[in-house]
Amino acid sequence: MTATETGRGDKPLVRIDGVTKRFGDAPAALDAVSGTIGSGAITGLVGPDGAGKTTLIRLMTGLMLPDTGTMEVLGFDTRKNPAGIQAAIGYMPQRFGLYEDLSVQENLDLYADLRGLPKSERASAFDELLTFTDLKRFTGRLAGKLSGGMKQKLGLACALLKKPRLLLLDEPGVGVDPISRRDLWKMVENLTKEGIGVLWSTAYLDEAEACDHVLLLNQGKLLFSGKPDDMTGRVSDRVFRVSGMTGRRRQVLARLLQADGVIDGVIQGEAIRLVAAKDRKPDIGSAGDGATLTPAPPRFEDAFIDMLGGGLGGRSRLAEAQEPTKGDDIRPVIEAKGLTKRFGDFTAADNISFDIRRGEIFGLLGPNGAGKSTTFKMLCGLLKPTGGEGRVAGFDLRRDAAEARNQLGYMAQKFSLYGDLTVMQNLEFFSGVYGLRGRHRRERIDLMASIFDFGRHLSQPAKDLPLGLKQRLALACAVMHEPRALFLDEPTSGVDPITRREFWTHINALVEKGVTVLVTTHFMDEAEYCDRISLIYRGRSIALGSPDELKARVATKELPDPTMEDAFIALVQQSEKEDAA
Repeated sequence: MTATETGRGDKPLVRIDGVTKRFGDAPAALDAVSGTIGSGAITGLVGPDGAGKTTLIRLMTGLMLPDTGTMEVLGFDTRKNPAGIQAAIGYMPQRFGLYEDLSVQENLDLYADLRGLPKSERASAFDELLTFTDLKRFTGRLAGKLSGGMKQKLGLACALLKKPRLLLLDEPGVGVDPISRRDLWKMVENLTKEGIGVLWSTAYLDEAEACDHVLLLNQGKLLFSGKPDDMTGRVSDRVFRVSGMTGRRRQVLARLLQADGVIDGVIQGEAIRLVAAKDRKPDIGSAGDGATLTPAPPRFEDAFIDMLGGGLGGRSRLAEAQEPTKGDDIRPVIEAKGLTKRFGDFTAADNISFDIRRGEIFGLLGPNGAGKSTTFKMLCGLLKPTGGEGRVAGFDLRRDAAEARNQLGYMAQKFSLYGDLTVMQNLEFFSGVYGLRGRHRRERIDLMASIFDFGRHLSQPAKDLPLGLKQRLALACAVMHEPRALFLDEPTSGVDPITRREFWTHINALVEKGVTVLVTTHFMDEAEYCDRISLIYRGRSIALGSPDELKARVATKELPDPTMEDAFIALVQQSEKEDAA
C-alpha cells in the first residue's frame, strides 16, 4: 500500500519508496513500505508492539539503512548523506535519552555543543525553549529528579535547540499524565504553525485521532494511510453502549466478548462499550432483562482494533487456573490509614486514607510527581511511611512486612525483572522467591509459559524482549504464587491497545476469583475499569469515588458527558484554585 502525501506543505519532507528492513532470520521489520510525510502537520504513527514503528523512525534518522528500497529525508538520501539529515532534524527517542546526572541547564549546554549552536545564539535559544516548556524554574534540578512530564519537555527542548524542519517523536507521551500530555501536544501543535513537520509515534490512540494524518503499521506492512476520520468511519454505526446491566459488569463483558458478532468490548464506568462486526447487532441477552443497547460515537481506537482483527475475547486461562481467594467480604484486604511520607522538608504523601475490599479494583491516579507512586510503594512494603499505617491481608506493613509481601504480587512501573536472565530463568527465580516448590512450582511455570505464549522466547534474555512481552513476563512473575492482592504500577505503559486488552481480560477475571487489585495508570480508559478511584495531587487525596461519580462532579451544560480525562484535568485544576484562594 502506498501512502498519500501528508501535511500542508507542497513538497514532502520524507519520501519512502519500497523500504524493507530485516534483522537476522526474523520476519521483516518493515516490508515494502512506501509513503510520504509533509511539512506543517502532525503525522501519527501507530501499530501494535513489533509493528516496525521504531525501525521506521530510526531509518529516517539515518542511524540505520534499509536493506532494499530508498528513503529520502529533507532532500538527502539516507544512504548517501546521513550526517546532513542528522544536522537538520530533531529526534526524541522512545527512552529518555538525556543525562540524568546533569542538570536541566547542563543538558541544554551539552546538546548545544553537540548540535553546533553558536555561542552568540545560545542565550536567546535557551530563554525561548525554557519559556516554551515551562522549565525556567528547574534549570538547576538534575534531569533524573524530574517528573515524567518534565523529562519529556526537556527532551523536546534539546531536540529543538537548532530549529529543525522535521521533528521525530518516538512515543513522547509514555508514562506522562494527561495534563502533561496535553501540554506537550499544544507545544508540538504550535511548532507545526511554523512549518515544522512532525512524526508522532504513539500508543495513545486519542493522540492519533488528533493528528492531521495517520500511518498504521502491522507486522512490518503499511495497512492504512490517511486522515484519522477516514479510518474511524470504518466503524460508524457499529459502536454501542450497554447500560442497565444485571449482575457484575466484568462477568457480563466476558460473556459479551465471547458472543458472535462482537469485535471488541471495554468497560466504561457502569456501562460497557461494544464494537460489532459489520452488519451485526450485538445480542445483549446475557446482560439481563433491564439492559439497553444504544448507539455510541465511534472512536479511532475502535477502528484500530477492528482493522487488526478484533480483541482477544473474554476468556482468561490465567483466572481459570486460579483458586478462589479465601477471606470474607467485610474486612478490607488493603488498608491505608493516614499514610504520610516526608523526604526532608518535602511531604510526598500527606495523610492518605482508604480501604480496598476483596475482589475490588482500586485506582490511584494523579499527575506525575503528585505522590501516587509514593503511596503505592508504602502499601507494597517498599517504602517505610513517616506516619500512619498500611495493612495487606491483615498484616501490618511495619511489623509484619515479610508476611504481607507473601500475600501480594507486584508489577513495577519500569521493567524490574532481571534483563540478563532468560525468560525461563526469571520464571524459575521468582517462583522460588514466592516459595513455590516441587511439582507445583513446575506446573505454575509451565502454565505461565503457555498462557503468555513464551514458547520460542524461553531461552531469550529478558532485556531483548519486545515491550509487550516484557510486560507479560512481569505479570506472569507477579501472579505466579496466586496472591490475594495484586499491585500494578502502570502495568500497560507504552503497550498497544490489543496487549492492554489482554492484560485487562486477565485482571478482570482474577478479580472475579476474589483477587484484590491496586493499580496506577495514566490511561484514562483503563481507569474506567476501577470500582473506585483516589485522585492524588500535591501529596493529598483530592477526590475519591467511582469513575462515574468523578465524571458527574465535573459535568456542565457545555460538557454534559465528560470523559475520565476531562474529569482528571478539571478536578486537578479545581484543587489548584482552592489552594490559591
